[in-house]
Amino acid sequence: MRFDDLIPMAKKKGRKRIAIAGAKKLSEIQAAIQGMEMGLVTPILVGEEDKLPDNLPDGVQVVPANSDTEAVEKAVKFVSSGEADILMKGSVPTSMFLKGVLNKEWGLRGKGVLSHVALLDLPEYHKLLIITDGGMCINPDLETKISILKNAIEFAHSIGIENPKVGILAAVEVVNQDMVETVDASIISKMASRGQINGAIVDGPLAMDILVSREAAEIKGISSPVAGDVDIILVPDITTGNSVAKALLYLANGKAAGAVVGTSRPVVMLSRADSPETKLNSLILGILCS
Repeated sequence: MRFDDLIPMAKKKGRKRIAIAGAKKLSEIQAAIQGMEMGLVTPILVGEEDKLPDNLPDGVQVVPANSDTEAVEKAVKFVSSGEADILMKGSVPTSMFLKGVLNKEWGLRGKGVLSHVALLDLPEYHKLLIITDGGMCINPDLETKISILKNAIEFAHSIGIENPKVGILAAVEVVNQDMVETVDASIISKMASRGQINGAIVDGPLAMDILVSREAAEIKGISSPVAGDVDIILVPDITTGNSVAKALLYLANGKAAGAVVGTSRPVVMLSRADSPETKLNSLILGILCS
């Protein structure tokens, strides 16, 4: 499966309404406009009218707000009430946006933790690759890692990966009590084998070369159903996840998309450095999760 395969899947979902909190620059909403032209979404821009982009195309709805704070609240409420299907961050600060998402009264809190998934399409890898969490949870403990993994498995199912292969990343393939990530990985793997984590094949700890190369596994004498065929890489911390994803994106000529998962409704949170292609791909993920 490649990114191009996701577009027909998104179209089958029908046109979705996407509320954009604090849309001030055309570049920030270009993905939504492109999605509208493709028949995927109807953009709802929530923000100060005098700061909205000029010459908006027909079909774009505008909802006035007096401030960024009000824009976030209105956009989130549109989604939580069912008037919109997807929430997207515009020009508002990330902290303000997430505060609205997590609001206990009208936010989009799910049952567990919020986490981030990066979806990569790499020329030298035979299928899409999910990396989590390189964007939300800084230094997760065992319980949080389990929640992150469950979010990622549910996300994989939503994009058509029925029984994803999960590799839990570490520097080595053996348990070392001085390396907490190897201990956590072994516990999570055993939980999965005992049916406490469902919907995926899980193994770890495993080093990166084992996860993406069967040849490396054979040379090291490692037997794993995940070796060279991983769908989801569960990383030990945000620095590792962020670094691995960006290295693959920039050094391996990859294509990328990202999504916040664990919310009650789809949330698209883009970076200013994201390419137009990445922004559109992320929007498509939001549609598939709706």
